[in-house]
Amino acid sequence: MRHPIDPKIDCVFKALLGAEANRRLLIHFLNAVLGTDLPAPVAEVAILSPYNEREFQDDKLSIVDVKARDDHGRVFQVEIQLLVLPELPARILYGWADLYSAQLQSGQDYGELKPTYSIWLLGETLRRGLPDYLHRLRMRDDRGRVLIDHGGICLLELDKFAAGPGAAREVETELERWLKFFTEGEGLDEQALPDWMQTEEMREAMSTLMTFSEKEREYHVYQARQNYLRRQRSIQRRLGELDALQAATEQARAAAEHERAEKDAALEREAAALAEIERLRRLLGDQPGA
Repeated sequence: MRHPIDPKIDCVFKALLGAEANRRLLIHFLNAVLGTDLPAPVAEVAILSPYNEREFQDDKLSIVDVKARDDHGRVFQVEIQLLVLPELPARILYGWADLYSAQLQSGQDYGELKPTYSIWLLGETLRRGLPDYLHRLRMRDDRGRVLIDHGGICLLELDKFAAGPGAAREVETELERWLKFFTEGEGLDEQALPDWMQTEEMREAMSTLMTFSEKEREYHVYQARQNYLRRQRSIQRRLGELDALQAATEQARAAAEHERAEKDAALEREAAALAEIERLRRLLGDQPGA
C-alpha cells in the first residue's frame, strides 16, 4: 500500500463491514464472532446503515456503527470504540435495548421481537482484572438460567488480544483471523501477506484498505477522521489529567481540613484541661486550713 491504513479508524471500519459491496465480509465476520451462539449461521443480510463516505468528510462525529438484519429477522449491531470512557457500559446496554425495542411498530406485539446481537470491538480494556479478551453477555439469572434467548452483547477487547497469546500463536479460528487483522492490519504489505491472510475474505478486506490508501479522495477522508480521533484522544487524555488533578486537589483540601479540625480539637482539649486545672486549684484554695 502507498499509505498504511489502520482498519480500526471508524470510516475504514464501516467501509469494511458496512458497505453494500462488502456484505459477504459482514456475514463472515458475524458468523466468526457469534459462532455457536446462533442456532443457524447468518446466510444473508440487509445492511440498515450503509457506509457513506460523505458522513466522514468533515471532522464531525458520525454514526459509525453497522446495523443489519438477516433472513431470519435477527438484528445485528457492530461498532468499534477506541476510547473506553466511564459511561461506555451504560451506552453499550442502552444501544442494545434501543435496537431491540425499535423492532416493534405501532400495533405489533412482543411475540414479533427477534433476537438482537451487539458486537463491540474496543481499543482499550473495559473489564479490568479479567484476562479474557472475549466476553459474551446474555440475559441470565444468578444461577445461569436464560430468561429469554433473544441475543446479547459481545465485547472484544483488542488490546488484550494483541498482548495475549492469541496474537502470537498461529491463527486457529476465523475470529482470531479477524482480530489479528484489526490489530495488525496497518502494518501489512499487500505484496507479501502472511499465511493467515491468505483467505478470500482477508484478501477482500485488504482490498478495502488499499482503496483508502491509493485513492486520493478516500485517503483524504481517512486522514480527516484520523486527525479528528487524535484530537478526541488528546482532549480525553487532558480531561483525564484535569480530573486526576481535581481529585488530588480535593483530597489535599480534605486532608488539610481534617488536619485543621484535629488541631482545633486539640486546642479545645488543651483549653478544657487548663480550665479544669484552674477549677481544681480554686477548689483546693477554698479548703479550710489552705
